[in-house]
Amino acid sequence: MLAFCGQDRCLVDGNGRIRLTQRFVDDFLRRCNGEIVMHGLPEGAIALYPEEVYSEMRQREISALDTVGSSFLARRSLRRFGALTQPETISRQGRITLPAALREFAGLEAGTEACVIGVEVGVEIWAAARYAAEMAAIEEHMYQKREQEMAADLTRNIMIQQQ
Repeated sequence: MLAFCGQDRCLVDGNGRIRLTQRFVDDFLRRCNGEIVMHGLPEGAIALYPEEVYSEMRQREISALDTVGSSFLARRSLRRFGALTQPETISRQGRITLPAALREFAGLEAGTEACVIGVEVGVEIWAAARYAAEMAAIEEHMYQKREQEMAADLTRNIMIQQQ
């Protein structure tokens, strides 16, 4: 069975909570017993990962700890990750409380519609308008990529025919 796939919509309640669908709750329960890590993504969404997935991703980032004392970029990366990351446990009802700082970061005020998107290693929580803009950007990127590949293929075919 595929884990962390699909998408759903929900509302952020007055206490800053959202309710995950049972499919996502079951995925987290199977993978990490409901213990998750929330992280603010640069795109303006909140990612929810099982702790071991998050730890593995971060291990690659902090493998050069010896550079922290001398590298502005290394310290900045640690600062960003530390400030925009928090552990959480999914409740029995499938709810999670999004901390105020992460809600503000992601544009998820009380009453806001949120899109919960499966990304195979966890889920992402987006404000609906931001997610629509992200999907439009992805579509535009795919269109541009398709056009470039077709042009390159046509150029290659013309060159072959001229030989």
